[in-house]
Amino acid sequence: MTGRSFNWTHLVACLLVGVTAVLLSFGALVTTYEAAMAVPDWPGTYGHNLLLYPWADWLQGPWDLFLEHGHRLLGALAGMVTLVLAAVAWRSSARPMVKWLAMAAVALVVVQGALGGARVLLDDKTVAKVHACTGPLFFAVAVAIACLSRRSSEQGTRLSRLPVALVVASYLQLVAGAQLRHLDAAVSPSVFRGLVGLHILGAFAVTVFAVASASSVGIDGSLSSRRWSRGIVALVVLQLLLGLGAWVVSWGMPAGLVPESWLSEPLRARSVWSAMVVTGHVVLGMLILASSVVLAIDAGGWRAVTSASAAGSSSQSRAFA
Repeated sequence: MTGRSFNWTHLVACLLVGVTAVLLSFGALVTTYEAAMAVPDWPGTYGHNLLLYPWADWLQGPWDLFLEHGHRLLGALAGMVTLVLAAVAWRSSARPMVKWLAMAAVALVVVQGALGGARVLLDDKTVAKVHACTGPLFFAVAVAIACLSRRSSEQGTRLSRLPVALVVASYLQLVAGAQLRHLDAAVSPSVFRGLVGLHILGAFAVTVFAVASASSVGIDGSLSSRRWSRGIVALVVLQLLLGLGAWVVSWGMPAGLVPESWLSEPLRARSVWSAMVVTGHVVLGMLILASSVVLAIDAGGWRAVTSASAAGSSSQSRAFA
């Protein structure tokens, strides 16, 4: 054991990343199986306190109840871990950015919980769309905190904006995908065609930025950055294949932007196999976003979007350290 104190901020942040990853996976399954209304009341579960709902009824009950109640339990756990993270971060010697990101995480988890409750109480798909967009944003913040709280983390000297652009493109692609996942039954074919086109355009943008980032980092980036960038390219290729698979298992072989078999229905689970493909496509998108955040920080892209004064003061601090 060294004389340095244990890095509790980093430990709790990593725990939050893990809990959030499972939470978002459950959320993706809830949407795939259309289980959001499996529990009609909120914040309780069929009149019970959320944390006191009988475990036997949950684990041995219907599949949609298992998903929805499990999603709520994981959400409560994520909220508690976020509060602990904020408290630990502000009591530690963590850098100011970590402390403020922890506060942002608290605000986001509160908003996300309220949106989840509104989704159930109002039975509104518009709220569901917003809920599906704030989840990945919270995940990205949690990953950023975990990366920035590492004592050994050093931002690169190359101020490349490409990894940051990849983060933005990855998040916007998840937002576009959420619109397709929460389609209203009365949406017109022209709207559907536009959403599909937007999602395809987003896939193209993510692919371009992923390849460009890998090329840029490969010039003079660290070994870690090169590995992350190559890993992201591999994930994007797999994601493109899963996207095609999600279309095929849902609507058949593509013959245009509006499949003949489409009847104004969202992507849904018609079998265990299709559920795995469709949900995996969503989860892999989250993983690409998280990996892009790590690359943006590791490659120095984070500093590229900060103000010049902040960069100057940071340089002075390192000079006198």
